[in-house]
Amino acid sequence: MKIIKLLLFLLMLFNTTLMAKDYTQKKEVRVFIERMVKYYHFDRSKLKHLFSHAKYQKRAHAIYVPSLRPKWKRPKNYKRVGSWDRYQRIFQQKGKVDKGVEYMHKHRADLIRAYRKYGVEPEYVTSIIGIESHYGYNRGKFPVFDTLTTLAFEPNRRQKFYRSELKEFLIMTKREGINPKNVKGSYAGAIGLGQFMPSNYKTFVVDFNKDGHKQMNNHTDAIGSIAHYFKRHHWRKHQPVATRVSYPGNRYKGHKTGYKHKYNRRSLKNITPKEPFNYNGKVHLIKLQRTDHDELWYGTHNFYVITRYNHSNYYAMMVHQLAQKIKSRYKKKYGEVLR
Repeated sequence: MKIIKLLLFLLMLFNTTLMAKDYTQKKEVRVFIERMVKYYHFDRSKLKHLFSHAKYQKRAHAIYVPSLRPKWKRPKNYKRVGSWDRYQRIFQQKGKVDKGVEYMHKHRADLIRAYRKYGVEPEYVTSIIGIESHYGYNRGKFPVFDTLTTLAFEPNRRQKFYRSELKEFLIMTKREGINPKNVKGSYAGAIGLGQFMPSNYKTFVVDFNKDGHKQMNNHTDAIGSIAHYFKRHHWRKHQPVATRVSYPGNRYKGHKTGYKHKYNRRSLKNITPKEPFNYNGKVHLIKLQRTDHDELWYGTHNFYVITRYNHSNYYAMMVHQLAQKIKSRYKKKYGEVLR
């Protein structure tokens, strides 16, 4: 999985000295500034000051330019494992479930309100925040303005995308009255507890605490915005997300797997849910590769909705599994399912 390789790369990447760079020397930056002034009424002198003091982010740039990455040698004790085993090792850190239970209890009022307004179960909102920012403890340390400037104007295959994200980021900070230099986020410019990209702000972030601001670093706004995001992508209340199924053999090669393919269950011969599965719609076959076998799951419409947040089958499955573990332990500890 690409995301696994990326995360492993980030874990081993050395700290790189940030280099100040006057980006106003680039013609495309000057054109960008003029467009922001003309169409969005920015102050030209303030933008020139920002871009002339930007710091080149080599670590972020190296994600898209392999030649910038340090060479990695496989350790002597390196053991080959399945991609799902590696993925779980990264995201199912010790204490992730317990901290999720604590988070749900602390923010239960906002989670219940979001559930009643948008129909998204609290454990799934909590799971997203747990995976994206470890419940707010790790929201990213990259300076978002510098990161987006680097990716927007240094050569890489996603320049056009990041130039648009930079535009949306500057518009958002102007609207919210925030200094662009003070915002920290991920290596890709994602912000806050739910790690929303700037372009998501205008469409999906909501002022859930009614304070006149839309801020993904605020727990109440983040909870409401994640639930709103799922609702806008047609999350179906009270419907399952996934269930594990059995199939003949240890490796599955019968049908195409992943969220891009869906099937009538009647057409999937010799595949049987391992537990009661009350769902009548078409399903996706989700394959999780372990060291010595493949796990196979049915994914529902709601599974597909989770992949709109991150286009990865593994990511969506991790959100589901963490959510179910949090829900189960919450019920055991507090004697209720949060609704």
